[in-house]
Parts: sequence; structure tokens; C-alpha cells
Amino acid sequence: MDTTSIDAELDLVLERELTVPVNLVWRGLTEPELLKKWFVPKPWSISDCRVDLRPGGEFYTVMQDPEGNKFPNSGCFLEVIDEKRLIWTSALVKNYRPAAPAAASDKECAHIVMTAVIELQPTSSGTRYRVCAMHNMPEQRKMHEDMGFHEG
Repeated sequence: MDTTSIDAELDLVLERELTVPVNLVWRGLTEPELLKKWFVPKPWSISDCRVDLRPGGEFYTVMQDPEGNKFPNSGCFLEVIDEKRLIWTSALVKNYRPAAPAAASDKECAHIVMTAVIELQPTSSGTRYRVCAMHNMPEQRKMHEDMGFHEG
């Protein structure tokens, strides 16, 4: 596994041993209808999702909280290695365009700037899943953690 170096002040890491083959985990990460079922911790949900699986392609989700408030999130894939590694960032939108800065009136979720490095490795019983969410400030890391990152 080509792991990313971790900065404990800025990064969140989630590692799991899944009893599911790599190809099915990959589908769950890259097929919108499957991703919508697991990407956020309950009782949150994903109401919309677009995945253009290529470097420069769009990664778009709309998270919905239990009260029905919607939080759109746009991102851009930086690296796609089939069934091994995905990297995307919210600092860019599709085709590597810089993301617009968050307005003061935006909801809290829109302010999280991060890069996600997701790595998959086959094991004898399934898949080792590892995600590192890299943030630009400790406050961003804390906000993301408080949203339920480790339960996701």
C-alpha cells in the first residue's frame, strides 16, 4: 500500500479490514447509486452524487442532515488507479478549476477544504481500506471529525 504521510494536527485517518473483495469496495466508491448508500454516517444521507472517474473529473455529493438541510460538495479527482487508489480534493472542481471561496452565509460543511487519499489493498479475507483526509487547518480537521468522520 502506497500510504500517505500523516500530520496528526491536520489529518484524519480511517482504516478498516473489510470482508468484501476489492472490486466491490471499488464499486462502492465509484458508482453514485452505491456511494449514496454508505458515504456519510446515519442519520445523514446523500441526496445527489456525480462521479466522473478520471483525473480532472468531478466528484460531487449533496449531503443531507436529519432536518432536511442540504450541503452540496464539489471536488475534483486528482488520481485514479483502478481498484487501488483514489485521490480527490475539494480545493478544485472539475477540470482542475479552483473552487470558489466559501461565502460567509454558506453552511459550515461548505467551508471544509480537504484532500482525500483512499487506498485499497487485497487481503486473504477481503480488502484493507484506508482513507486519509488532509486539511489545511486544525480547525478544519476538528470540524470534519465532529461531523462523524470516524463513524463514516
